[in-house]
Amino acid sequence: MLMAHPVLLTDLLERYEALRVLHAEDGSVEARQRLEDVSYTLCIATGTRDIDSALTAARRQLAGASGAGPASGVSGARPDDDALMAGA
Repeated sequence: MLMAHPVLLTDLLERYEALRVLHAEDGSVEARQRLEDVSYTLCIATGTRDIDSALTAARRQLAGASGAGPASGVSGARPDDDALMAGA
């Protein structure tokens, strides 16, 4: 299964939280549409069908990417993209 880059997931989570607050305060059609758009993108990025599952999956993936989860130290783990450029 393809996994979204941690930077993308972090950005999506931050945007979701900001838009959720904005929608709660503002309630405008624009805020609701932007919240729905980022929710949809989170679902696509995490391979889930609802926002609660997407949020859980994104946070779990980020925890694993930061080394806090069981995937840390496992042989075959993908290096950071910058590590690939170190020898260039």
